Amino acid sequence: MSLTDSDAAAAETFAFAIDSEAAGRRLDAVLAARPEAQAAALSRTRLKALIEGGAVAVDGAPAQDAGQKVKAGQKVEVTVPPAEDPVPQGEAIPLSIVHEDAHLIVIDKPAGLVVHPAPGHSSGTLVNALIAHCGDSLSGIGGVRRPGIVHRLDKDTSGLIVAAKTDAAHKRLAKLFADHSEDALTREYLAFVWGVPERTAGTIDLPLGRHKVDREKMTVVRAGDGREAVTHWELLETYDGSDGKPVASLLRCRLETGRTHQIRAHLAHIGHPLLGDAVYGRGFKTKATRLGPKAQAALEKLGRQALHAGTLGFIHPVSAQKFLFERPLPADLAKLQKTLAAAA
Repeated sequence: MSLTDSDAAAAETFAFAIDSEAAGRRLDAVLAARPEAQAAALSRTRLKALIEGGAVAVDGAPAQDAGQKVKAGQKVEVTVPPAEDPVPQGEAIPLSIVHEDAHLIVIDKPAGLVVHPAPGHSSGTLVNALIAHCGDSLSGIGGVRRPGIVHRLDKDTSGLIVAAKTDAAHKRLAKLFADHSEDALTREYLAFVWGVPERTAGTIDLPLGRHKVDREKMTVVRAGDGREAVTHWELLETYDGSDGKPVASLLRCRLETGRTHQIRAHLAHIGHPLLGDAVYGRGFKTKATRLGPKAQAALEKLGRQALHAGTLGFIHPVSAQKFLFERPLPADLAKLQKTLAAAA
């Protein structure tokens, strides 16, 4: 990692000597334990990249191996270069901001907006919008100025999502989401599904893994073959079709874990896929003929899975204040709900 004169002037450095307690340990582990690294929220991955980039010197010589064992008395100097310009670039995309402070931002994401750039979606994403909106308030997360995405919503799922603006907030929020603490984190969704469950509430505790044939789908797998996934659900409303018999219902789903397509795959597995879900509800298309004319029209116009992340609560990573945000159904789902209820 070569620094220009201007970069070198802006870079932050810290140096220390290896004491007897740290002797014999890996260089990256020693660095990660240093208060200077923790204050700068330098992750183990970031420190490894700095080592491999020649930004860490041991006794005056660049260290190339993050796993090298250090010796007592060695002098270690770390140079943290300024964050690079963001890749991708910022774009002026309107955002519905629910909350923003120096550390994080909460967005009510519309359906159709991809969260993170990926093949086929290199621009026009939430990340592009956040880079443009936050500007210089973003710190160098991972060495690049960009928002820290700690959880995602599918492109066609609407609702609440939080992103970190600083390295420290990103690190703490990521741990919060990974720990699945129900006391510190709340994620609730409103889901319109085909059919009506026999019970009024339940829990789906089944591991999920990538489908063996359709790699874009997730599916329930045997224990040990996938990742733990737990979804709690509650029946809120039931809807009759044009024949007067139950055809659909509205569930509140609370996530204990946050796996890819978790709600969509879990509900499809128990026989209640989401209305409008072209991936997990393919076998339920004919059920639309049982809806009333207005409900059929609303579902056809919807053009997406009927899922909304309506509630998001978490402990603020810096202030420790408990936040709880709620957002009502967007216009397309509100219309679907109205037409479904009218047919009842």
